Amino acid sequence: MSASEIEQLRQQLRHHDYKYYVEANPEITDREYDRLMNRLKELESANPQLITPDSPTQRIGDQPVSHLENFEHSVPMLSIDNAFSIEELISFGTKIEEDIDEPIEWVVELKIDGVAATLIYEQGILKRALTRGNGKVGDDITHNVRTITEVPLRLNSDSPPPLLEVRGEVYMTNDELVRLNERQVAAGEAEYKNTRNVAAGAIRLLDPKVCASRNLRMFCHGTGLCEGLKSSDHMEFLAEIGSYGLPATPRVEKFAGIRAAAAHCESVVETLHELDFEVDGLVVKLNRFDHREELGARSKSPRWVIAYKWEKYEAVTRLNSITVQIGKTGAITPVANLEPVELAGTTVSRASLHNAEEIERKDIRVGDTVVVEKAGKIIPHIVRVEKHLRGESKTPPYGFPTHCPECETALVKDEGGVYIRCPNFECPAQLKERVRYFASRDAMDIEGLGDKLVDQLVSSRMITTYGDLYRLTFEKVSQLERMGKKSSEKLLVAIEHSKSRGLARLLNALSIRHVGITVARVLAERFVTMDALRAASLETLAQTDEVGDVIAASVHEFLSSDLGAHIVDDLIMSGLKMDVDQAAAAKVSTLLEGKTLVVTGKLVEYTRDEIKGLIKQHGGKAGSSVSAKTDYLVAGEKAGSKLAKAESLGVPVLTEAQFRNLIEGGSP
Repeated sequence: MSASEIEQLRQQLRHHDYKYYVEANPEITDREYDRLMNRLKELESANPQLITPDSPTQRIGDQPVSHLENFEHSVPMLSIDNAFSIEELISFGTKIEEDIDEPIEWVVELKIDGVAATLIYEQGILKRALTRGNGKVGDDITHNVRTITEVPLRLNSDSPPPLLEVRGEVYMTNDELVRLNERQVAAGEAEYKNTRNVAAGAIRLLDPKVCASRNLRMFCHGTGLCEGLKSSDHMEFLAEIGSYGLPATPRVEKFAGIRAAAAHCESVVETLHELDFEVDGLVVKLNRFDHREELGARSKSPRWVIAYKWEKYEAVTRLNSITVQIGKTGAITPVANLEPVELAGTTVSRASLHNAEEIERKDIRVGDTVVVEKAGKIIPHIVRVEKHLRGESKTPPYGFPTHCPECETALVKDEGGVYIRCPNFECPAQLKERVRYFASRDAMDIEGLGDKLVDQLVSSRMITTYGDLYRLTFEKVSQLERMGKKSSEKLLVAIEHSKSRGLARLLNALSIRHVGITVARVLAERFVTMDALRAASLETLAQTDEVGDVIAASVHEFLSSDLGAHIVDDLIMSGLKMDVDQAAAAKVSTLLEGKTLVVTGKLVEYTRDEIKGLIKQHGGKAGSSVSAKTDYLVAGEKAGSKLAKAESLGVPVLTEAQFRNLIEGGSP
């Protein structure tokens, strides 16, 4: 009876470990879990001959090891080459796509800032865990890895692979570092500076009990030597190891081409604040294993994978206050007002707090000492609170506003989402943001309609909707502050010119939720006219490439609503162009036939989309990175690395005026 009850308890505990640590979806309370664990310990103590190495009670050994042994890796743990710009990433992928003579798939995953380790399972039992070491030989850290609760000591399978070597990253969460530092200060010990250093030190400790107190975690993302693996590509591999109870690396996405993968990389950087663990880049690699084998490896790195990395900067400062901003879709964004601090060569005094849930999750309070991070060009965000520095006096938790600070409308939370919004479409704060965006360069490109002028127009109620812009007169505009005769005339001319921007620019300008530059272009190319778009069913919209159900519902709701219909009808009456200029989109000459042009720097005469459109209309290809195959680089102001590379390769560099001469049939 004892043997069967022991095995039943072990299976229950393994199940609950998986639900808690891997799926983050516990089914029982901590107290119930402890009751099961204590019962197992009692039975094993009474029947020591039944204790097995894979029992949940054996995660922490009784004795520390005397030293770390070294073992040779069966398959070397190679490093990964880096790309520090999207252009480098696209160049890397483009070369591979040219080398492999069939469609290929890319996967993008988070590059966890932790300690590389490999787990070796024989017949489903954890046999050994090693560090990367020098890539050929690693330290035996099995005694410490056994303390990581989400790493199964036995795989969850009746027929596991005879040999399974899974590689990944051991890491610590930011929340756990906060708790550790509170314990350190309470014990009179020095606090730790970052999660990676703690993880790197803890995983090599001789005493597993100390390592266990660090509450390390692990994500698995790769393979070493395997026998009996069923999967043939990376996405299948992650699903397979997940079925065995191993913690597969999260948020992995698959893409059909390197450009789509690169676009995803740029968007992921903006969501880093959502993670409770540190990442120092993204890993982009081929999905199919046979494609990886075809490319092989260099002496130090595989040819089929690259890490897209960015510079990360951290600083410690004080949170002086929290205010909120109202966006163009009504989203209420909390902002941290910081004691000014130097970060990445600039003085930072503000950081986005993103949403109410983030403030609550990180327990951010006014007066706290906080760690602020800036990754690449993304605005700073707060990584964690140094709670051990709060001292005796604790400020109460931040109370998120219940009503709009501008129009006093009761705020509402997105159904199933995290954002809190002001539902009043006529809210002056929202209107100002919408008009600013409507006039921006990627939208209707109305030169001279700056922030201060928008504030005046909305505050004076000269503008209550987009159509009012096109009803402005010289008499009205010239009455405004700092608007003389010349500036008023220039603004009215710019507004008039904006009527011809076309359907794609207009759709982007309308601030429809989930519709940005790319989706607006896709919709315009698919439906061509506003009439066709308004007549499209929800199902037709959802079936459009790059749109999907969520965006389709948002577009359909806006265009079919009384408010949306009024806005569009008003703009039609104002004379705005509501279709795609197919003649302009068609090829107008072959002057650039067979030539690749790359654009860089800040442009004055054209927007980035306009100049790329002109390149295509004249038969050329708009490239993203400079190489020996580039025929021309069009360089605006503040051109950087692309200009330097073009000059080093002898690629001709054109000004905007020279580009215009070229497409007009003259010499550059």
